[in-house]
Amino acid sequence: MTTATTSPDPERTELLAALATARAALIRTVEGLGDEQAGERPTVSALCLGGLVKHVTAMEKSWLNFVTEGPSAMSFALPEGVTWDDLAAGTAAEYPKWAIEREKEFRMLPGETTAGVIGAYEQVAARSEKIILAVPDLSAAHPLPEAPWNEPGGEWSVRRVLTHVLTETAQHAGHADILRETLDGRQAT
Repeated sequence: MTTATTSPDPERTELLAALATARAALIRTVEGLGDEQAGERPTVSALCLGGLVKHVTAMEKSWLNFVTEGPSAMSFALPEGVTWDDLAAGTAAEYPKWAIEREKEFRMLPGETTAGVIGAYEQVAARSEKIILAVPDLSAAHPLPEAPWNEPGGEWSVRRVLTHVLTETAQHAGHADILRETLDGRQAT
C-alpha cells in the first residue's frame, strides 16, 4: 500500500498528473465568472459552465465511490413498473432519484455559487487523489453495476476508472471552453 513514506509508482503519478491538467483546464473556464454567468446557457445546448463543473464533480465522486465500495456505490434501480424504454422515451410514470439528481448536475440551482461549485470539485479531487494513492493495485477490479450502458458481466479496474474519469474531465473541459468563448469571447485553453 502506498503511504506518505513511499513514492507512488510512475504510472499512478502520470495518470494523476494528467487528471490534474484536465481539471485545471475545466476550472480555468469558470475563472472570473459571477454566479449568474456560470449558470447561463450561451449555446443551443442545455449546458452551462457551472453545471459542467457540477457534473464532473458528481461523476468523479461516483466513480471513486465505485473504486472503494464496488458496484453497490452506483445503483441504477428503476421504480416499480418502470422500464428502461419508458425512461428513454420520457414516458416513465415515475423517475428514479438518481436520474433526477443527474439532471440537476447540469444546472446551477438557486443558491449555488461559482465558488461553492469549484470548492466542491476541489474537495472531490483531493479525496480522489488520496484514494488512488492508497489503492494497492491499479489492476484491482469490481463488476460494473447493471445498466443498459454497461457491458453485461463487465468489470472495471481502478486503472480503467481513472482513465474514464480523465477522459470525461478532458471532454467536458473542451465543452466548457466552447461555452466560455461563446459567453464572453475568452479562450480558457
